Amino acid sequence: MDNLNFFSLANKTAIVTGASRGLGQAIAVGLAKAGALVICSSSRPGGCNSTLNIIKESGGEGHEIPANLSDRQEVEHLFRESLKISPKIDILVNNGGTIERFPALEFPLEAWDKVLEINLTAPFLLSQLVAGNMKAHDGGKIINIASLLSYSGGITVPAYTASKHGIAGITKALANEWAKHNIQVNAIAPGYFRTDNTQKLQDDPVRSQEIQGRIPADRWGDPKDLQGAVIFLASAASDYVNGTILNVDGGWMAR
Repeated sequence: MDNLNFFSLANKTAIVTGASRGLGQAIAVGLAKAGALVICSSSRPGGCNSTLNIIKESGGEGHEIPANLSDRQEVEHLFRESLKISPKIDILVNNGGTIERFPALEFPLEAWDKVLEINLTAPFLLSQLVAGNMKAHDGGKIINIASLLSYSGGITVPAYTASKHGIAGITKALANEWAKHNIQVNAIAPGYFRTDNTQKLQDDPVRSQEIQGRIPADRWGDPKDLQGAVIFLASAASDYVNGTILNVDGGWMAR
């Protein structure tokens, strides 16, 4: 390919879960700006309206299919309805997720099951479904959203930590099996970003400064900081990148 055309996502279709706000919204908008038709999903109807408005204002094309990732039938419904919009799925971004906080001795099994179902089982099931479509159409890109807790244990979040270690594992396992079908499976591990999910940390002046003090970039991430990494892993520019976890953390893991 000539010059930078291999970063273009023109004529590509992407599915992004958890696309209503924060990192998922930035990912969906970035893919649309690169030329992809983006199918945005969140747990409730209308949840992605803001994202779709931004995509439309930027000249892109987006659609919404709501799906509760804790319900396997709804995950399958998301895939089937996506095929009605585009019979060929080129990109899947498994971004949707949840977190529950309890001390490990008191962690409810109901909360454990919920987190593992949404954060690990749903991405695996959706990847299975989409990979079958990709295999029939000469390949594609699957991007999982991992975490810094794919590397460490955290405190009071054992289910989330287990799920994100699991995401790192299935990224490598699926990459091994599906590379022969020209399907690249990779993950992004975001660092500390300014989103709704981290608002309490941001509002704590002591903890917020402790976090920023460890980041070599000396700032929290902005959701837009993920867009370049996602476009790279979704495009032909990364055709020989497979089974990797790309940290987008301002240097946190290097500290």
